[in-house]
Amino acid sequence: MIEIASKVFFHLLARSGVLKHLAARYGMRKPSSFARRFIAGETVAEAIDAAERVEAQGLLQTLDYLGEGVTTLADADAATRAYLQIVEVILQSTIGRNLSLKLTQLGLDVDRASAVDNLRRILDRAEGFFVRIDMENSPYTDVTLDIFETLWQQGYRQIGVVLQADLSRTEQDLRRIIALGARIRLVKGAYVEPRSVAYPDKSDVDRAYARFTEVLLREGTYPAIATHDPALVDHAKRLAIANRIGSDRFEFQMLYGIRRDLQAALVREGYRVRLYIPFGRQWFPYFMRRLGERPANVGFVVRALLNER
Repeated sequence: MIEIASKVFFHLLARSGVLKHLAARYGMRKPSSFARRFIAGETVAEAIDAAERVEAQGLLQTLDYLGEGVTTLADADAATRAYLQIVEVILQSTIGRNLSLKLTQLGLDVDRASAVDNLRRILDRAEGFFVRIDMENSPYTDVTLDIFETLWQQGYRQIGVVLQADLSRTEQDLRRIIALGARIRLVKGAYVEPRSVAYPDKSDVDRAYARFTEVLLREGTYPAIATHDPALVDHAKRLAIANRIGSDRFEFQMLYGIRRDLQAALVREGYRVRLYIPFGRQWFPYFMRRLGERPANVGFVVRALLNER
């Protein structure tokens, strides 16, 4: 009940034009603002600057252009053209060529065929890039994996996908993607899901994440262990050492601005760490929705800041 109320509350905030205006005026434009800690900025130039700073610290990065759930083909086309422009800017820079995107940003809710065509337009232009197709909440799992596998079989091998450890179906999905030889990003899962499809308790999610990490490290193709949980990070490190899995065969992934101390420590130990760098004008709705997905997210951000101190 608390989770539902929290989600409704933060989604209402996300749709508030007044709050969005105030956030844009006071939250993002000041270099010292709270939002700047977690969002690189509104423009691709700001994202490139953040990526350069990240790479200078020995970290890897992927740019995450914010936006999802578009409701018209015109908006989907606009998002696609924005991605094509982002690709062009990255090509003119020196940063690593790595992007993440969501299918609903490309029009999946409007027309599946158009969304796939938009994705192909981006992939065809993004030569030499790695593109991660992000996973959204459980109603999108089947269609996302089906589109991913279709493109993979058509020869688009520069793509990867995300799986969520909190879904009870993930073990089967894990085997499916491993069999393809594709790269998987493993996350806990931030969405509020019904008990019929997801583990209800954090301890169950943690156990599933640890179990899937072992499968990925043993059998996966360059998996991404995406977590800020130090216990799960240590678990992955122990598995790698025990099975003589080199640090060049997987990477840790974290969010921009979260647990920078842990990021730096892993780099010093010789591990690869990639940060998701979000940017774009849709930063305020994105940030509010992420807080609303689970009440624990609010406390998580606070704890992450305190842990660094």
